[in-house]
Amino acid sequence: MKVIILCGGLGSRLSEKTKTKPKPMVTIGGIPIVCHIINIYKKNGFKDFILATGYKSEYIKKYFSKKKNKIPNCNIKIVFTGHKTMTGGRILRLKKLFKINEDFMLTYGDGLTNQNINKLIKLHFRSKKIATVTAVRPPIRFGEISLQGNKVKNFREKIQSNKGWINGGYFVLNYKIFNFIKNDSIMFERDPMQKLVKKKQLIAYKHKDFWHCIDTIRDKNILEEMYKKNKAPWL
Repeated sequence: MKVIILCGGLGSRLSEKTKTKPKPMVTIGGIPIVCHIINIYKKNGFKDFILATGYKSEYIKKYFSKKKNKIPNCNIKIVFTGHKTMTGGRILRLKKLFKINEDFMLTYGDGLTNQNINKLIKLHFRSKKIATVTAVRPPIRFGEISLQGNKVKNFREKIQSNKGWINGGYFVLNYKIFNFIKNDSIMFERDPMQKLVKKKQLIAYKHKDFWHCIDTIRDKNILEEMYKKNKAPWL
């Protein structure tokens, strides 16, 4: 099964690092985020990858063109999908790479997880839906304080929220998804997702363990610290 990794965004909230390189190429432990993501899938037995590039596409192409940066036993195809194309548009531009009724995986180029990808796929096939999304509980960015009046009743630092689920990426999609995307200006997370919900064609795989998105320098530093201490759950 092929894996699409969306690598085309600007990464504006990580601008300290993305002025010279695209966000998926920002490193954790000296290794680009996108390589960490590829290795997550590889560990689960997947080897065919499509990197949908945009902003600073040449940086990614140049990196993987060097022999020392090749990932063993993986086929990595880099496809430029436009500078200003939205997430849905990037997916639509890859339609020709898939056969009718083919299922494939999709994720963003900035999220790390320790989830079992094979369990995600099993749920997708069992449900017979067009799309399966991984739902995660977001890490709380600041310490959570419980108050009674002005008295602190509880203080919890850097825990995981229990207040709701968010889109963690790591999708499994059927070819029919292309029918829900019209053009380059479509954000995958908006109209297509809403239409899938209305048609009861979207199911969620609940992942309750580690997931972290590299959105800011603080996120990068947290993951760097985990890596240095050999406590990186995604490895």
